[in-house]
Amino acid sequence: MSSSPLGRRIVAVKPIAVAAPGRSVDLQVKVTAPLSGHDLPVIVFSHGNAWSLDGYEPLVDRWAAAGFIVVQPTHLDSRRNGIGWDDPRFATIWRVRIADLHAVLDGLGDILLQAGDLATRVDPERIAVVGHSWGAQTAGAILGARVLDADGVPGEDFSHPGVSAGALIAATGTGDTLTPFAAEHLPFMRPDYSTMTTPALVVAGGKDRSQLSTRGPEWFTDAYRLSPSPKSLLTIAEGEHTLGGIAGEMVAETTDEDPARVALVADAVSAYLLDAFKLDGTAWADLGGAAASGGGAWSIAGR
Repeated sequence: MSSSPLGRRIVAVKPIAVAAPGRSVDLQVKVTAPLSGHDLPVIVFSHGNAWSLDGYEPLVDRWAAAGFIVVQPTHLDSRRNGIGWDDPRFATIWRVRIADLHAVLDGLGDILLQAGDLATRVDPERIAVVGHSWGAQTAGAILGARVLDADGVPGEDFSHPGVSAGALIAATGTGDTLTPFAAEHLPFMRPDYSTMTTPALVVAGGKDRSQLSTRGPEWFTDAYRLSPSPKSLLTIAEGEHTLGGIAGEMVAETTDEDPARVALVADAVSAYLLDAFKLDGTAWADLGGAAASGGGAWSIAGR
């Protein structure tokens, strides 16, 4: 049990086992939630490559403090599982990641029963998926995006009917400009956003330059530009791929450490989802006003 950065007491329970037949490593999740409150909406969060349920605490704690139950699975590509680029399992991990989110969503009732009294405090009609980097592509599939094959044919529909909103943080763009390494090792990184109809917030860094694409930072806005409305876009002018350090304080991947930037990402996601769920639109409206008068450090667009 701890106090969040917003001063509201939160509690985390881990690890909780989730039924996921056929998986080479057991699926485990962490649940973080406010200590009090009822009719709590849910965020299922998909981590970036190599991370685990123990990452992204700066985001998760603020979301719990804002009134969300947050469920974090550990995907197979977590560095604790030791599955590298050359492992034969790696080629299908993108599918296992999506299956992980389906397992969490389908087993949410049992997960919350194992996390204390949350099963009686949840609002099962208000569920969102959020992801960062590879996790954003995973979450995007739950929102309706598909993966194009080598011939440009869209693959399966992985959307989940229980999810009504989402947020994609540093989501990879389309696959037409992948670098040779990405084309060889990450052929699934060919999202088709034209079918991603679920309302979502896309968060992009104005200085996020990926080694996986020959395009610049605007690559990370494809999920907003190429998907059907309603969508919103938060662009952080000086943000790089970890947007100030969202995976954790002082982590090696952070190239633009800025706690205020992390707080902005966290609070924008929670404000957007509260508005999308028709619970409280005040914070999202306030963010829009602040962006308009903020001197260009960050901006919000919508359609």
